[in-house]
Amino acid sequence: MNILALIPARMGSSRFPGKPMAKILGKPMIGHVYERVSKCDLLIKTVVATCDQEILEYIESIGGEAVMTSNHHERASDRCAEALGYLEKQDGIQYDIIVMVQGDEPMTHPDMITEAVTPMLNDPGILVTNLIGDIKNIEEFEDRNCIKVVCDLNSDALFFSREPIPTRKFGNVSMKKQVCIIPFRRDFLLKYTKLEPTPLEIVESVDMMRVLENGLKVHMVPTKYQTHAVDTPSDLHKVEWLMKD
Repeated sequence: MNILALIPARMGSSRFPGKPMAKILGKPMIGHVYERVSKCDLLIKTVVATCDQEILEYIESIGGEAVMTSNHHERASDRCAEALGYLEKQDGIQYDIIVMVQGDEPMTHPDMITEAVTPMLNDPGILVTNLIGDIKNIEEFEDRNCIKVVCDLNSDALFFSREPIPTRKFGNVSMKKQVCIIPFRRDFLLKYTKLEPTPLEIVESVDMMRVLENGLKVHMVPTKYQTHAVDTPSDLHKVEWLMKD
């Protein structure tokens, strides 16, 4: 099976401009993500999809592969769909699974790719998966940059939100967060990007709500690895401290 990893990255983040090239332990964050993802044995290729020449040149300087995409994309998935079309034409093959790994996940472990993809290899009915991790404290639970998720008894997502869900008033339901390693089946990625943005997707600013609002499933897969996405400069310092250990 041809499995491709795409890492969307752009310098124009509203919360942290220039984020992909911000240094962690002396190396740009996008370099950490690229090198870690590319070590997964399931992948036949790892490529950064960007609209910024600076990112393209950096990835090529470390021996990696990057492709230029439009600077008008609102969603990372749209950037990945454009890159996929270019790569399939360039490589002369059709990829089966496209693993979207956000460029602000520098703590990604190669085995996290395997965790996310394995259910799709075992069940052809699964169209898209997400990793899911534990929320460790109330601060993270209340952080709008942390995307919370609740699931049904089959581990399919019921809802994603930047607000604290589920309620903490009753019971002991564990708090979970989305980890942005998202494998799509090729045809579903292309179908997804042709769907109109949905109301809850827009208000929550969470891509996967478009899937749920169209009556489709997102299968959530637990990861045993600790991660922390970088959304702000303060996250950068925290992640650097965590990665020193």
